[in-house]
Amino acid sequence: MSRLGALVEPQFRLLWLGQTTSAIGDSLIYVALPFAVIETGGGAAELGLVLATFTLARAGFVVVGGVWADRLPRRLVMLVCDAVRAVVQAAVAVALLTEAMEIWMFVVAAAILGAAHSFFTPASTGLVPETISAARLQQANALLKVSEGAANVGGPAVAGVLIAAFDAGLVYAIDSLTFAASAVFLARLRLQPREPSPRQRFLADLSDGAREAWSHVWLRVGFLAAAVANVGIGIMFVLGPLIAAEELGGAAAWGIVLTGGAIGALVGGLVALRFTPPRPVPLAMVAWSLGALPLLALVPPLPALLIALGSAVFAGGIVYGNAIWETLQQREIPSERLSRVNSFDWMVSLVFMPVGQALAGPLAEAVGEERVLVGAALLIAVPCLAVLPLHGVRRGPTLEPRPSPASGSAGESPVPVPPGPLP
Repeated sequence: MSRLGALVEPQFRLLWLGQTTSAIGDSLIYVALPFAVIETGGGAAELGLVLATFTLARAGFVVVGGVWADRLPRRLVMLVCDAVRAVVQAAVAVALLTEAMEIWMFVVAAAILGAAHSFFTPASTGLVPETISAARLQQANALLKVSEGAANVGGPAVAGVLIAAFDAGLVYAIDSLTFAASAVFLARLRLQPREPSPRQRFLADLSDGAREAWSHVWLRVGFLAAAVANVGIGIMFVLGPLIAAEELGGAAAWGIVLTGGAIGALVGGLVALRFTPPRPVPLAMVAWSLGALPLLALVPPLPALLIALGSAVFAGGIVYGNAIWETLQQREIPSERLSRVNSFDWMVSLVFMPVGQALAGPLAEAVGEERVLVGAALLIAVPCLAVLPLHGVRRGPTLEPRPSPASGSAGESPVPVPPGPLP
């Protein structure tokens, strides 16, 4: 039970409850979205467009969200984002249930949700250290990953049943309610006042965050690997559900694959809860490279259970690597610039994902699904493994206990390049 000690602290417990509730709804949407698009008359190109719109909105607005999350109370930013997302998902639910939904509505909803998410994510990353003691920071990040994984274990299978028995609109209605519940938990937080960043012009704030982000060599390496790898991940989440629909039996099969990923994510979070690596940066890179496995399992498609196994390894690696990566950021980056640095991280790592999402369908039609899937697997594995010999990876910051929180940066390099881990 000592490993769950972060939940003893009441402010983190409220944050954890809110994030976990929202994760329950998200776990259903992962299955509902592609099949809702298909039922509305869309295919690979339309699904890719919706996903690309969401990702482009995230990438395009996330640095703006980072600046405002450092300027304003982070809890307030998150509350507004939860309210917006609850309203949007409720509107989509009504349109689906009344058979009024059209593809362009998915695109508009994706743009709004992506923008809201781009404000929420850097604010959330910055808020975690405000709710937990420094000694339990890795525990807190790991517990957030564990709860997300636990919520996702049953979510995809439940979503498949709900879609088959009722309608995808019901899933969207449930997701709307979970965002509302998350806002209730956030509203109950009672935090110590935080000293805001000195007020200056928006571009000056942006430049200040960029300089901080670019000064860390281990972040730069993470950016280079993740920016390329996310193209492959974008391809997987477009072609995967379509292959499941055509060759594996439909939504239930894709639900099994996602359930496998959820179990892997849960295991990855538990490992992060219990294991602090002596060399966290190279281990995160190796963990992220495992994302190639489910893509290869689709060439040609193995039985759904075997693809689910590859998905489990993939998700476990991503969750473990991300838990370590976020803890490194929260330890190494000064609090007043943490949300901006995290926003640059997300922007650069996500900016190329829409390329994979938008081109997955057309490329599959032009050269075949199998070649596209193999290429996507290489895009994930090769960049992550190629950087391992670099000095900045081998000698990056550690997670060893400190007598006091760090106020400066570690692993600095005179060559500025922006950062970015896998999402």
